[in-house]
Amino acid sequence: MAELALSRDFLPAYARLQRRVRRAVDAAIRKFAEHTHAGLHLEKLTGARDPNIRTIRIDLSYRGVVLALGEERYALLDVLPHDDANAFAVSRRFTVNQVLGVLEMRDQEGIEEFARAETSAPAGGGLFDHVTTAEFVRLGVDVDLVPLLRVIATVQQLESLAGRLPETQRDNLLGLGAGLTVDEVWAEQADRIVSGVDPDDLLAAARRTPERIAFVSGPMELAAILAHPFDVWRTFLHPTQRDIAYRETYSGPALVTGSAGTGKTVTGLHRAVFLAERLPEGEKVLLTTFTRALADALTRQLYRLTGDPAVRARIDVTSVDRLAYEIVARDGGRVSVADSEIVDQLWQAAAKAGPTFVNRAGQVTTFSPAFLRHEWEQVVLAQGLTTLDGYHAASRKGRGAGLRAAQRAQVWAAIDAFARELTKRRLRTHTQLADDAAAILRRSPARYRHVVVDEGQDLHPAQWRLLRALVAPGPNDMFLLADPHQRIYDSHVSLAQLGIEVRGRTRRLTVNYRTTHEILDLSVRVLSGDAALGLDGQDDTLRGYRSTTRGGVPEIVVADSRDGECEALIERVGTWLEQGVEPHAIGVAVRTGQLVKAISRILGEAHIDVADDKRGTDGVRVATMHRMKGLEFQCLAVVGLDAGVLPAPNALTSAAEDPHAHRQDLQRERCLLFVALTRARDVLYLSHCGTPSPLLPLAGR
Repeated sequence: MAELALSRDFLPAYARLQRRVRRAVDAAIRKFAEHTHAGLHLEKLTGARDPNIRTIRIDLSYRGVVLALGEERYALLDVLPHDDANAFAVSRRFTVNQVLGVLEMRDQEGIEEFARAETSAPAGGGLFDHVTTAEFVRLGVDVDLVPLLRVIATVQQLESLAGRLPETQRDNLLGLGAGLTVDEVWAEQADRIVSGVDPDDLLAAARRTPERIAFVSGPMELAAILAHPFDVWRTFLHPTQRDIAYRETYSGPALVTGSAGTGKTVTGLHRAVFLAERLPEGEKVLLTTFTRALADALTRQLYRLTGDPAVRARIDVTSVDRLAYEIVARDGGRVSVADSEIVDQLWQAAAKAGPTFVNRAGQVTTFSPAFLRHEWEQVVLAQGLTTLDGYHAASRKGRGAGLRAAQRAQVWAAIDAFARELTKRRLRTHTQLADDAAAILRRSPARYRHVVVDEGQDLHPAQWRLLRALVAPGPNDMFLLADPHQRIYDSHVSLAQLGIEVRGRTRRLTVNYRTTHEILDLSVRVLSGDAALGLDGQDDTLRGYRSTTRGGVPEIVVADSRDGECEALIERVGTWLEQGVEPHAIGVAVRTGQLVKAISRILGEAHIDVADDKRGTDGVRVATMHRMKGLEFQCLAVVGLDAGVLPAPNALTSAAEDPHAHRQDLQRERCLLFVALTRARDVLYLSHCGTPSPLLPLAGR
């Protein structure tokens, strides 16, 4: 009985095909499902470097590339124009990794071309002189590649070769080139080693490679996959991620770190499903994150990941703020959340009547509303302080210039005035509600068996206290995902001080599977290069962080006016849609809500559908950079990158008031831009009018 599997790489390619070609692909796949593959004319190609490669006719212009796995099993690798399909099929070779037992694809023709161009040993020493042949083999690198690796002198040469190599070997070599030691690279894959590998059994190797090859159970599953190919592609796990997500037991809280695109979210989703499948009746998993938009995205991905309604029913997906609100409301508390406009007004009033200080210019001035708000959130609420004596004794680490005792008393009086005014109006902030909810939970049994937390770097200590109170300490209690390089809010947390000890249970992901090398290179240059403090109290660097795919160079468009910039955006989004990109796979990111409204209106007037969650409308996603957190898009435009817009003036503490806070605020704006740029998977388009933002790497650099 013939069976057709799908390559992971085929799914995003399928999403980009014109609709008429997709229909022809669907018909060809149905022939396989009906066991009439003989009518598809599976053709061998003269000169093919792999005897198991075949092509099939899709229509007059397109052919599919198929790999024969054995036992009447085939894998559809790609669908391309006729000549491109033949060139792809002739050049590729498939082998079995002798260490991991997985199926690998190499561009054999490209490797041969590289070898002809790079024939002599480097005069100044090779990039891999410190790695022995035995160590290469231990890492799963094919021994026939070692002589070629010996002539590589620079990371640039390695990157030129990397796109032609099998994925696992490419990952390992790029890790070595990015500064990881042999032992560190080995540790990333040590749990995946397979003994007794048969180098000729492609079918067994394919079944060990679910992150690359998807065996479809039947026509219903196939139809679901092809209906939303981009979404399905995002649920695949790399073996490193799979090892983390499907580990049977963690003895306590586990922390997974990794920068943008390393697959933390999908790892967390798989972990939630894995835990839910093993729960007894009546127990639940909480899957939570920072914002409602992220929680909604998690819900959609969860539905893509599992079709079992019983499993989904055992997973509650919600934001931390929503969870706190519901806990307090169910307990009978009066819940009215203060909106940002009211909070800003109250802080302005508190600052106007509040304490003074002598600035660096020797002038007597008042503390700004931003300073007081940050002091309240990052010191008072973070440490649960309720008295002036407690505030006098509290650490203000990370808050810049010190405060004398008299100044602390004045600051406390201003903060107290703000809090009392909130109470008078019967209002609470989300952070206050988190502490209220935690206090309620401590009086009752834990509500969840397991808690999975995404985007943990932006949660406030009060929110962590809430999450700790939701689940009893023990094996598999908390599974946490975070990246301090994507911290776009003010929260700086030490989990250990909050009763969440992750030492010995921290895992780091270093390979970006979402973003191309070109997009990642631009994005990383946005950051300052300094290490970020992680939730485990350790410095988190980008050492070893790399991408495995290559693509086009990000484009930047300079317009004379905002109207001209919008016209260029309409043309670009329209082109993507004409190329067959699904509307929800296109994103437009901006810094302000005002720009969101303006661009949404302009796209709508150009008859381009814009997503509207309230109305349930599908379309291009237009959102602020903050709301892009946790999302990803096949094609992304980041617009309005003007000097007066980014960094946002109202997001920066005055350097005269607090130089340390000013640097922190500026770095947070850098992180925000980094987050926005790394939402792009294949194509990144940037634009501005007038003077470009100083945070934009292309601006004068």
